[in-house]
Amino acid sequence: MTNEFYACRVCGAEQLDPPWGEDDQTPTYEICDCCGVEFGYEDMSVESIKDYRQKWVERGANWFRKKYKPEDWSLENQFQNIPEQYR
Repeated sequence: MTNEFYACRVCGAEQLDPPWGEDDQTPTYEICDCCGVEFGYEDMSVESIKDYRQKWVERGANWFRKKYKPEDWSLENQFQNIPEQYR
């Protein structure tokens, strides 16, 4: 990836490790702390990514693991981290 960090394809949350492996093709099946997507299951296609994102936002864009939510969190700013091909 070209970013300084790895981002969730659904919500743009920073990830410590690449959600889809170093080759960007091998899913880890880890869970995003922010939106709760399982990498490699619920984000298998651009269509499924957009559908998951829409439903997550409609439900209030709540953090899956609230203890990891930054105090100064901004959904709009985080969405800018989503790789272009998944927007």
